[in-house]
Amino acid sequence: MSYAIVDDLRMYYEEHGTGTGRPVVLIHGALSAIGTSFGTLLPLLAKTRRVVAVELQAHGRTVDADRPLSYERFAADVVGLLDHLGVAVADVLGWSMGAGVALRLGTDHADRVGRLVLASGSFDESGLHPGLLDGIQELRPEHLHGSEFHEEYLRTAPDPAGWANLVGKVKRLDADPPRWSADQIRALAAPTMVVLADSDIVVPEHAVEMFRLLGGGVAGDLVGLPRCRLAVLPGTTHTTLPQRAGWLAPMVDEFLDG
Repeated sequence: MSYAIVDDLRMYYEEHGTGTGRPVVLIHGALSAIGTSFGTLLPLLAKTRRVVAVELQAHGRTVDADRPLSYERFAADVVGLLDHLGVAVADVLGWSMGAGVALRLGTDHADRVGRLVLASGSFDESGLHPGLLDGIQELRPEHLHGSEFHEEYLRTAPDPAGWANLVGKVKRLDADPPRWSADQIRALAAPTMVVLADSDIVVPEHAVEMFRLLGGGVAGDLVGLPRCRLAVLPGTTHTTLPQRAGWLAPMVDEFLDG
């Protein structure tokens, strides 16, 4: 358990595993942290590779900074952590909000990314179920009291009273979802694996669209496999996707080793 000073942020991270290849950076979802996002997946990945798990601004053990939350700053903070660790290039796996941060790393910091795994992510708000974010601004911190995310925050945050501030900042972040153009997705240099739950907050058609923009959807027996992959986990929801570690770990390992 360690901290890195990244600009104005004291950023918490953990390192696991002793693999000698490219490390993989795990980036959690909104209101979540390492435990609730990757508690079951991380130990399996760490059996064969070096894993760096981060906690972003205001999440978990990382204290907030005097700036709003943004995907651009999240990505820049992860790059700062890689600099701190002396890592030139890393693979990146992000879930939910973390998938947006991973995608921002892939488009804005392409030279620092080897391979990408985007779990439950969209490249614009059209990928979400219609009306999903309606009423998000009415969410109050106490509505989440007793949730696994709130319980994790109480266990890990330096100031447990900061929960209300985190919820408020995430609401402002959700008010302006990140967007990438189709051309930006097509131009993504990193080989990318798109992962979705079959009952996710992202509609399956959007994941297929992203897969096709990345070069997927071809007759592989005739033209060869594309550099991208698509995995849809059956009987799975947005919040239970990270718990499907028994399915995810071998697929992710095989893809990253490619």
